[in-house]
Amino acid sequence: MASMAQPPHAVNRARLWAEFGALFIAIPLLIALFMPLNLMFAALFGFTVVGLALLWMTGGYEWRALVSHWSRVPWLKVVLFGAVVGATGWAIMQMTAPEYIRLLTVERFRFLILLWLLYPLLSALPQELIFRVLFFHRYSVLFPDQRIGLLVNAALFSFAHLMYWSATVLVLTFIGGLVFALSYVRHGFPTAWILHGVAGNVLFTVGMGYYFWTGNVIRPF
Repeated sequence: MASMAQPPHAVNRARLWAEFGALFIAIPLLIALFMPLNLMFAALFGFTVVGLALLWMTGGYEWRALVSHWSRVPWLKVVLFGAVVGATGWAIMQMTAPEYIRLLTVERFRFLILLWLLYPLLSALPQELIFRVLFFHRYSVLFPDQRIGLLVNAALFSFAHLMYWSATVLVLTFIGGLVFALSYVRHGFPTAWILHGVAGNVLFTVGMGYYFWTGNVIRPF
């Protein structure tokens, strides 16, 4: 089971709630409302740096957990999860934007190889550090009932994607967030990271970059 320890140094609960609200609610809301979307990766980098600093300040986290527990990865479930995600994404694209489904040309194949290499490192990894490791290590004390904590985690992960202004994205990221959170708690960080990376890569492969490409985002105001 992943580390669910409470901060070893007593931290004022009011301070934790203030941090929690700023990190997981205020900042994503401000990004969705005001930030130029071409700054998304810069914002994610800054968010990650702050999150790692808070994780270090909390103390008591076994950093080796980030690279251990590979033996706990349920590889068959990872494959099945990827297949379900792919089928779901393809069905959504067929119903909503079939013209965006691309043929597998040589150029697209090269792009997908690059995507499959970079997405897990540049996007899935920092998101999992913040939404799973930091959340459960520093802020789980705010949610004594683990079931509530898991649902809150999934809801916050979905809310962080408000910047895309898409109900489809919000639903998919809530379900994905719940799967990643459960996997983190049950199997450890590597499993959550792998599942996140696989989900993102498969969705982009079947054309769902249509929903996650910032050039398609239209703010409703």
